[in-house]
Amino acid sequence: MEERELKDFGKKIDLLLGRKNLSHKDAKEMFRQVLLKKQPELHQGAFLAALTAKGPTSEEIAGCWEAIYQFDTRKVKIETSEPLVDNCGTGMDSIKTFNISTASAIVAAAGGAYLARHGARAISSRCGTVDIAEAMGVDVKCRVELVKRSIEKIGIGLFNGMSTKTHPQALFRILSQIRFGSILNIAASLANPASPSYGVRGVYSKELIRSVVEVMRRIGYQRALVFYGLNSDGTRGMDEISPLGETFISELDSGRINDYSVFPEDLGIYKRPKEESLLAFPDPEKEALYLLKVFLGKDKGARYETICLNTAPILYLIGKVKNLKEGFEHAKNIIDSGRAMEKLKQWVREQNLLPQKGEERLTNLLKRIK
Repeated sequence: MEERELKDFGKKIDLLLGRKNLSHKDAKEMFRQVLLKKQPELHQGAFLAALTAKGPTSEEIAGCWEAIYQFDTRKVKIETSEPLVDNCGTGMDSIKTFNISTASAIVAAAGGAYLARHGARAISSRCGTVDIAEAMGVDVKCRVELVKRSIEKIGIGLFNGMSTKTHPQALFRILSQIRFGSILNIAASLANPASPSYGVRGVYSKELIRSVVEVMRRIGYQRALVFYGLNSDGTRGMDEISPLGETFISELDSGRINDYSVFPEDLGIYKRPKEESLLAFPDPEKEALYLLKVFLGKDKGARYETICLNTAPILYLIGKVKNLKEGFEHAKNIIDSGRAMEKLKQWVREQNLLPQKGEERLTNLLKRIK
C-alpha cells in the first residue's frame, strides 16, 4: 500500500471528524477500500466511526451501498406474481424492542406479500433477524439459491448479511468484528441480493428518515415507507411504527415523497401499552417463544398489536389494504386465523437444507409453550 493512499484516506477521515460531508464518489471509493481490505484496520474502524458520529448523508449512504452491492453481493433474480418487498429496522435506536420486523414479515407473507428479507445477527440490538430465524428452525447458513426458492414458493426468505454465501468478499468480516451501530445498519441492509422494488424501513432517528427514503429512491425503489416512532413522552424512539406515541413517516411512490405522521389512535390502538412490554430479551430462544405465543393466539397484548401495526405498512405498500389502519386490522385477522403460524412452518421447511432438523427445532419450541 502506497503512502499516498494512506494519507488520502486519512485526510478524508479528518474531514468527517470536522463534520464535512463526502461526495457519493468518495464514499463509494473509501468503502471499496474497506471491503477489499486496502486500508489498515485502524483506518477502516476510524472511517466507520467518524461517518456514524457525523451522521451520514444520502450521498454517503448511497456510495457505501453501491460499493457493497457492486463488489460484495451475490445477486439473484426472483420471479414472483407480486412485487418483492423487504422490511427491516436499522437498529441503533434508544428503545431496544423485540424483533418486530421478523414477526411482521411472516404475517405479511401469510397475507400474500413476497418478502425478500436481508438481515444480520445482533450488533446494536439484543436479538437480530438472523438470530431469531435460526432459533425457530430456519436455515440461515444456506446458499442464496435456496432463499430464492423459498421466496418464490412460499413468499418469504432471508438472506444472511453475515454469511460469505451472501457477501463473499468482506461484509461478513466487518460485521463480525464490530459491536456498534454504523452506516452499515442502513447501507448494508439495502444491499439485498434480490434487489426488491418495494421496501419498509425503520430508522433510529427522525433526521435520518428523509436521507434514507431519498437513497431508496436513488437506488431504484418504486415504493417505500421509512419511519421513526417515539415513546409516550417523546424522549426516546424506536425503528418501528410505535404503539406508544407519534411516528414520523416518509412515503415514496413512483418518485414522489410525502411526509406525514401518525399516532397509535389513528391506527386503532386506543390503550397505549407500557414501554417495558416491548423490550427484547437477549436470548433468541426466549424471543422465539414469545413470538410463537402471539402466533398461537396465547398473547393478544402489546406484542400482538405491535406486530400487527408493523405488518400494516407492508400490506399497504403492495395494495392489499387501502391504508395503515385497515392493514392493522387485516394483520389481526391473519394471526387469529392461524395463517401466520402456518406460514412460519412453511418457511422452516422451505428454507432448509435439512427440513426435518428445522421442523424438530420448531416443534420443540411449540411443545414448551403447550
